[in-house]
Amino acid sequence: MIISRNKKMNNLSIAIIIPVKEFNNNLKKCLEKCLELDYPDYEVIVFPDELSRQFDEFKEKIRVIPTGSMGPADKRDMALRHSMAEIFAFLDDDAYPQGDWLKKALVHFDNARVAAVGGPGVTPRDSSLPAHASGHVYSSVLASGRYVYRYVPGKKIMEVDDYPSCNFIIRRDIFEELGGFDNKFWPGEDTKLCLDITKKLGRKIIYDPEVVVHHYRRDLGVRHFAQVANYALHRGYFAKRYPENSRKAAYFMPSLFVGLLLSGAVSSLVFPALRALYLGCVLLYFLIIAANVIWGLLIDEKISFSKKILLVVPVMIGIVFTHICYGIFFAKGLLISKLKEE
Repeated sequence: MIISRNKKMNNLSIAIIIPVKEFNNNLKKCLEKCLELDYPDYEVIVFPDELSRQFDEFKEKIRVIPTGSMGPADKRDMALRHSMAEIFAFLDDDAYPQGDWLKKALVHFDNARVAAVGGPGVTPRDSSLPAHASGHVYSSVLASGRYVYRYVPGKKIMEVDDYPSCNFIIRRDIFEELGGFDNKFWPGEDTKLCLDITKKLGRKIIYDPEVVVHHYRRDLGVRHFAQVANYALHRGYFAKRYPENSRKAAYFMPSLFVGLLLSGAVSSLVFPALRALYLGCVLLYFLIIAANVIWGLLIDEKISFSKKILLVVPVMIGIVFTHICYGIFFAKGLLISKLKEE
């Protein structure tokens, strides 16, 4: 199916919804960029745990509605109580939109079958070096597989059945009909919503590579791998609970890799004749990763050549341990009987 962006844009009213625990520097930049958007009719609503004086800088420019302590899904659901906008544009506090973000997204809503639109979250140019390393891990096809278009702009507009809520724009009436996110998982609340949109309502979710936000990454290290583990745990559990958009071969590959890595190591110890074959496969794996990382860094225009050299080894190590971490926690998600909700 060919989807075109050459459509007339309706000036629908929009509410940009940003859930956050507290004011922070990333949120400050997010709000500044939101207020510069090239679109005639929108409001910005922030849902922090508590009101603070730091929001005074944006007084009368945005709405700040304190919620008390609650998860991001619950905060986003509160948009239904506080805005009558026709479109809800969900954004994370550590992301900021490109100037034409809303304009690029809104053309797709000319099609009545389109319920929601998403786009890539790219690593910002001013990120720290460890954050760029994390960004390169996520933007590698060896780490993100077929879903790499979530982190770097893809080549085409297409339909998807699952998309993260850090850059997710949805019709209010659809969101209301489904009762909001209707769960307290985090992460993963977006998977259930997307499943309801595509399966329960039979509507479309469109990915457009030009609907861009800039998404700050966690530094490559403990926080990066904690995020990977959390994603994997939920995806493994969702593969059982929501198989329609979570039980896909790509999600199982890291667990298969970990299984082969361990079984190969044991087999090469028990059967020395297999050792050369096993070590050769491991070497080939590292060579493929090295080639992928070097190429990805070479074509990245956001960082200098000297920084690219410094990133080669950390990004390679990051991809390897992302495979292992995801594989272990996805398997754990498959095995547990119930996953804690926020």
